[in-house]
Amino acid sequence: MAIETELKLHITPENLVRLKRHPFLRALSSSRARTLKLYSIYYDTADLELRQRAMALRLRRIGKQFLQTLKGGGQVSAGLHQRNEWETPLQSEQLDFNALKACGGELPSGVRNRLQPVFITDFSRNVRLLNYEGAEIELCMDSGEIRAGQSSCPISELELELKSGEPQQLFKLALALLDIVPLQVEHTSKAEYGYLLFSAASPSVSKAKFPPLKKSQSIASALQALIAACLAHVQSNVPGALLKLDEEYLHQVRVGLRRLRVALAIAQRFHADGELTALREQVAKLCIELGRSRDWDVFVTQTLAHICTRLPEHAGLREVLSVSERARKKQHAGMDSSLSSQDFQRMLLRFGAWMHGEQWGGTEATLQRFAAHELDKRSKQVLKHGTELVGENAAQLHALRIACKKLRYSTEMFGGLFADSKSRNYMAALAELQDILGILNDIAVAHRLLNELDNAARHDTLALIRGWIEHDYAERVAEFGKAWQQFAAHNKFWD
Repeated sequence: MAIETELKLHITPENLVRLKRHPFLRALSSSRARTLKLYSIYYDTADLELRQRAMALRLRRIGKQFLQTLKGGGQVSAGLHQRNEWETPLQSEQLDFNALKACGGELPSGVRNRLQPVFITDFSRNVRLLNYEGAEIELCMDSGEIRAGQSSCPISELELELKSGEPQQLFKLALALLDIVPLQVEHTSKAEYGYLLFSAASPSVSKAKFPPLKKSQSIASALQALIAACLAHVQSNVPGALLKLDEEYLHQVRVGLRRLRVALAIAQRFHADGELTALREQVAKLCIELGRSRDWDVFVTQTLAHICTRLPEHAGLREVLSVSERARKKQHAGMDSSLSSQDFQRMLLRFGAWMHGEQWGGTEATLQRFAAHELDKRSKQVLKHGTELVGENAAQLHALRIACKKLRYSTEMFGGLFADSKSRNYMAALAELQDILGILNDIAVAHRLLNELDNAARHDTLALIRGWIEHDYAERVAEFGKAWQQFAAHNKFWD
C-alpha cells in the first residue's frame, strides 16, 4: 500500500496552454515532458457502496498497459488529497481481485459480484518531473472529460504529486504557479465528479462538522485536524455560493469562516507565528465582508419580507424593499468578487503551506487539559459579559453574543473529550442563548440599516418598520432573560 499525496488545482484550458509553454517549468524540469492518453473505467455497485465507504476502484488503460487501482480513506485539506492506494499492473482490461488481494487491497464483503461500470474518465496527461526546493514533484496537466451515460463534464486541471520531500513544498510550488496563471484549489476529485454525473445528483450543501478528537491525541494534531475541517467546510461550499445554487451555500461559507476564526485564535495561543497572524487578519476581513452581506440578507428576506406580507399594498414598504434589494445585490457583488478572486485562492494555498510547516512544536500538556483551559477561559468571558450586562445595552449584548459564539464553537471542538451527558445539556443551553442573542443582534442591525436608508420621503414608512421590530425586540428580551438563567445554572462539564 502507498499513500498518495497530491495537490489538485483547477485551471482553464487557455491557461493550461500558457503554463505548458512557460520557461519557469522548463527551468525546474528534471526530465522531458511526455504526454499520455489515460482511459479509466470506475466500478461500483448500483447503490454506490464503495462511494459510501469513501473508496474508489478503477481500471486504467495507458497505451497498451492496464493498471488496477483501489483508493480509500485519507483526507482533503486545502486541496491536498492524501489517500491510501493499492495499485497493480494487469495483463488485460479486466478486474483481477486476486491481484488486488496480493497487493494488500480489500473490497467490502459481498461487493465483488455486484460491481458494474459507473463512469469513465478520458483525458490526455502531460507529465513532467520537477525539482523544487529539494523536493521531487510530478506535475500532471490533465485535459479531457468525464462521462457517465449521456452526461459529461470537462477535465482541465493540474495535479502536483509529491514523490519525495514535504507536503508544504507542494503548496509553495502552487503559489509560484499562481504568480504565472490563475488557479483554483480543487476540493473535489475526478471520481467524485464522476459519481455526481452517474447519480444525476446536484451538488449538496456541506454542513459544519468538527472531527472527533481522542484524549491521546497531541494538541498540535488536534488543532491541525480542526483547522483542516474548517477549511474543507468553506472550500466545499464556495462553488455553490458563487453559482447561486442555494442561499444555504453562502450561509455555510460564513459559518465555516467564523469557526475557522475561532480555531485560529486557539492555535495562536498554542503557538504564535507571523504567518498565522497574517492569515487570521485575512480571515477576519472576509468574515466582516460576508457579515455585511448577511446583514442585508436578513433585513430583506426576513425583517422586511415579514412586514410586507402583513401589509402587501403598502407602497412605502415596497419602495423600501426595492431600495434594500439593490443594496443587498451590491453587497453580494463585492462578496462574489472576493470569493472568486486569486487572493482567496492564494490564502487557501498559504493555509496549506502553513498547516504543513515546522512550527507545530510539542508541549507537555495533554489535549484534555489544554481543552479544559480553553473552555474555562471562554466560559469566564461569557459569564463576565452576562453579569455586567446593564438593561438592554446593545454594545454589551453584542459583546455577550460574540463571547457565546466563541464558547459554543469551542465546546463543539472539544466537547467530545469529556462526559457526553453533561456536555450535551450545557451545549443545548448555550445554543439556545446564542440563538436568542442572534435575533436581538439582527434587530439592532435592522435599526442601523434603517438609519442608512433614512430620508424625508421615507420617514413615515421607516417609523412603521421601527415600531414593528421594537415590538419583536421586547418579546425577545424576555426570552433572553429566561435563557440566561438556564445557562448560568449549568455547571462546567470539563471540570
